[in-house]
Amino acid sequence: MTNSSDKSDGSNAEQIKYWNAKAGAIWVAQQAHLDHLLAPLSEAGLAAATFAAHESALDIGCGCGDTSIALAQSQSTGSVTGLDISAPMLAHARVRAESLPNVTFAQADAAEADFAGQYDLLFSRFGVMFFSDSEEAFTNLRKALKPTGRMVFVCWQPPSENPWMSLAGKAVQPFMPTATTPPNPHAPGPFAFSDPAHVLSILTNAGFTNVQIESFNTPLHIADNLDDALYFQTQIGPAANAVATLEGAEKDKALDAVREMFRPHMTSEGLNLEAAVWIVSAGNEA
Repeated sequence: MTNSSDKSDGSNAEQIKYWNAKAGAIWVAQQAHLDHLLAPLSEAGLAAATFAAHESALDIGCGCGDTSIALAQSQSTGSVTGLDISAPMLAHARVRAESLPNVTFAQADAAEADFAGQYDLLFSRFGVMFFSDSEEAFTNLRKALKPTGRMVFVCWQPPSENPWMSLAGKAVQPFMPTATTPPNPHAPGPFAFSDPAHVLSILTNAGFTNVQIESFNTPLHIADNLDDALYFQTQIGPAANAVATLEGAEKDKALDAVREMFRPHMTSEGLNLEAAVWIVSAGNEA
């Protein structure tokens, strides 16, 4: 994941470039591990969505297709469209879903795509925190819903509540340049929606109604051993981008720091760390 700058050109060009380059390839390579890792969070979000027979769903930021496939398998009479900006991830999703006739995939920027009120459900697992202008994007997404439609998405709570991601970032921080200005907590990135008041404001201003924000916490199984945990955390997540900027001895020291940060948390069952998300639901009725 990446933290791009605030909106400057009216588009999500930086995100599109990022997810169609190295990031998309990495997520394809890590798809099986990621789907297994995030399964408890996916299941909680899907349960809240209550996708029903004969309904139509749009899965926003569907990536490699995990939640799109789950929705399609849950209701054989329902139709699902997975939407993403990453061509590599969508290509992988299509291969995974080729035996399912009720799911299709499309490459488009959800913030700017043309919609015609055709969906009963908008769903997303960690796919809506990267818009350059979130209010504008959700205003456009609401156009995809039928008048009685609903939206459910899963987003991360603050880093302090997500040690499975934040511990590695904390470990490498001493090896990074000191920031000249404080980071914008609402800039596009994994934790852009960590403040529920901010999320409520965005959705209300975008025209959604009956916004509900529920907390969900669960441990995630990161890896069976330290080596696997270290490899995974330096491939995907906030620490990955930081480590990628380091070289030589500094990189080795940073990796050792991540290893030592994880070591006290290792058990006979491997590395299990807490995760916390918001499950956000909203309606489209006037």
